Amino acid sequence: MKKSVLVASAVGMIALASCGGGKKAEGSADAAATDSVPTAQAAPEYRTLNLPTVDLAKFAKDKDGWITLFDGKTFDGWRGYGREDMPARWTIENGCIKMTGSGKGEAGAEDGGDIIFAYKFTNFELELEWKVDKGSNSGIFYMIQEVESPDEQGNWKTQPSYISAPEYQILDNANHPDAKLGKDGNRQSASLYDMIPANPQNSKTFGEWNKAKIMCYKGTVVHYQNDEAVVEYHLWTPQWTEMLQKSKFSQEKWPLAFELLNNCGGENREGFFGLQDHGDTVWYRNIRIKILE
Repeated sequence: MKKSVLVASAVGMIALASCGGGKKAEGSADAAATDSVPTAQAAPEYRTLNLPTVDLAKFAKDKDGWITLFDGKTFDGWRGYGREDMPARWTIENGCIKMTGSGKGEAGAEDGGDIIFAYKFTNFELELEWKVDKGSNSGIFYMIQEVESPDEQGNWKTQPSYISAPEYQILDNANHPDAKLGKDGNRQSASLYDMIPANPQNSKTFGEWNKAKIMCYKGTVVHYQNDEAVVEYHLWTPQWTEMLQKSKFSQEKWPLAFELLNNCGGENREGFFGLQDHGDTVWYRNIRIKILE
């Protein structure tokens, strides 16, 4: 597997870079200084994976600029996160992408794992529909970077997709315990996971289809659920860094996640869109995206 190294500079030496402020990779654009950047410390070591991507021009676009990312019949353009094939637990059922739950927790099954559409997006509107089985948990990730880092023995290990990507939570709020964790409902459906609760919380019950939309434009991100705007925040700002520091992705609790999320999208402020295997059954359909110039 060919890999390219992404060199990161120290957190305290750099202020907020695009899609998540804080440190920046070597060669990235200058970032604005901020008092919220923590005390300087050694940057976590990691490198990016150089795996196949797709030519977006090959995918159907309608007159309004919407590009179909899933045709309901094939996995064209899709692959597993950190791999070149599709995990077998993801299948196509009645025009939907289906993750059949393993019951083994997050990416616990050998034939499971998160999946991505293999093209890096910058400014976009993403739309899709989702439904969950009773008690199910999943997520929509955006601005994903595929990275690996060394363990204590120096062996390079692929890190999970959520370590670099904000998450639009997918959840059966009534029956999954995560709905009661976090703070003020910030782990319920359509929330920015573990940071901002969706308000209003207007998801439909398990077994029913919900509509999700994510708009990302020059650092402004809005989550929509069932045609209502429920979350808004701004990447690459002191407020973004502050939210990270108060979450499970803080520099103290998880230095590598903080490094990647604080510089979300990396040097080019772009990343993959992906769907989470949390060990539960979930369906997705009508997946499309519009590039915002």
